[in-house]
Amino acid sequence: MRTDHRNDARIDNRLDTQRADGVPMRPLACERCAAEVLVRKSSWQQTSVQWTARATAACAERDATAGTGGTEGAFEGCRSLRDTIREAALHGRIEVVDPAGPGPAPRTGPGPGSPPDPPD
Repeated sequence: MRTDHRNDARIDNRLDTQRADGVPMRPLACERCAAEVLVRKSSWQQTSVQWTARATAACAERDATAGTGGTEGAFEGCRSLRDTIREAALHGRIEVVDPAGPGPAPRTGPGPGSPPDPPD
């Protein structure tokens, strides 16, 4: 017996911007190139990012890696955006849904705009 599956609906949770816990993805612009993506920080270890065509075109790191070999269109991620997301989470600009567990690693050495470490 053959079953007709044309009416079966499958929900794609990857595109769901409003999760069951009520925390939606939020727009966030990269501090380096202003590429705006949607971000959701589920925990300190897990981050969801949705790229738009406009953000992809604006990303300075993606542009810099174009034509460097490897798989056509492959992009490991943007370090500048990752740093922007981390700073936004640390300063409360985006919510960390489940902050339990180990938080971000402490910085070693001075970061941009921060004073140098005090002498020992």
